[in-house]
Amino acid sequence: MNKACFLALAAALLLAGCANSGTGPVPPKTAGDVDLQRYQGTWYELARLPMFVQRACVQAEAHYSLRADGGLDVRNRCRTAEGEWREVHGQAAPVHPKHTDKLWVRFDTWASSLLPGLTKGDYWVLYLDDDYRTALVGTPDRDYLWLLARTPEVDPATRERLLEEARRRDFKVDKLIWRAADDTIPAR
Repeated sequence: MNKACFLALAAALLLAGCANSGTGPVPPKTAGDVDLQRYQGTWYELARLPMFVQRACVQAEAHYSLRADGGLDVRNRCRTAEGEWREVHGQAAPVHPKHTDKLWVRFDTWASSLLPGLTKGDYWVLYLDDDYRTALVGTPDRDYLWLLARTPEVDPATRERLLEEARRRDFKVDKLIWRAADDTIPAR
């Protein structure tokens, strides 16, 4: 293949890729602006879509506290089936100033100290009840989802409402991993 044909083919492939960009699925609807003052505190994970870093977790909880800069300090705890607690700390900040439904989260790990710009993750608040008692958090690509509540358990009607909100946003709720009951985990 001569150089002119190669450049023409490369240009055609590049243009085809550009023409297709942006035509992916529409990101899920979010909750709208979130009052981070009210959002702070403890949230228990009721269920989640599988996530590699949580593969050993049978229970998880997140503790958020408001920072002076308007972001959140984050402390995530995970309990294994053996009863061991693991913990990681991080920060969350709005992706766009003054729009608090879409946050970037970065955890303080060896990877984040080496590549701080590449270790941020999407944290979109997709649903939040009026009392800030239950929430859905996920990613725009729908790969990850967390059903959260202020208590480790919710009544069946609340659980179904959270599932319906997730279904309305096209998440695969049949793949959810549910929180293990306290009495199934040994005390440590």
